[in-house]
Amino acid sequence: MSLINELLWATFGLFLTIGGTFLGAVLALPSFDAGSFSLQIHSLNVSYQIGAVLLVGCLGGRNAGALSQIAYILLGLTGLDIFNQGGGLDYIHKPSFGYLLGFIPAAWVCGQLAFDRLPRIESLAFSCLCGLGLIHLTGLGYLFISYLSGWLENPSNLSLWDMITRFSFVQIPGQLAVVCAVTVVAFTLRQMMFY
Repeated sequence: MSLINELLWATFGLFLTIGGTFLGAVLALPSFDAGSFSLQIHSLNVSYQIGAVLLVGCLGGRNAGALSQIAYILLGLTGLDIFNQGGGLDYIHKPSFGYLLGFIPAAWVCGQLAFDRLPRIESLAFSCLCGLGLIHLTGLGYLFISYLSGWLENPSNLSLWDMITRFSFVQIPGQLAVVCAVTVVAFTLRQMMFY
């Protein structure tokens, strides 16, 4: 992929990640009540932010994916309110910051794996799952180190286990649903754009 294409994909990924931060993921399920059809909307209690990170890796490749996330984190740390709870340099003390740092290796690995093989549903799903796993591993590592070192902002006096539960375990089911959607979208777009 040329440098121009990688920069375009990185820019697309940056804006997609910013937008995905503020867009809640939902699931629409059909409902049949008294013979009438309707769609029931259910919140997945996550945003499309991680989906954006993984999608840019699947479509733009490893360099564009990582570059978009580096730009996202740097913009947020400069004070732009583009993170889930605002922005600024003090954000490094928030429990969720390690998960944001995990976006960089996740996008890179997802992009690497997505372009290692022909785009099939299984291989794209695997690349997205590996990316999601890296986000959580990085986030958990950061959470563990910052909690034990005492520099973590913890106004509710949550235990380390409560933070792990809140920022990883509770999020994973909704994020897995987003991974499924990203896999289908990435597969469809890769078929249309590249083949």
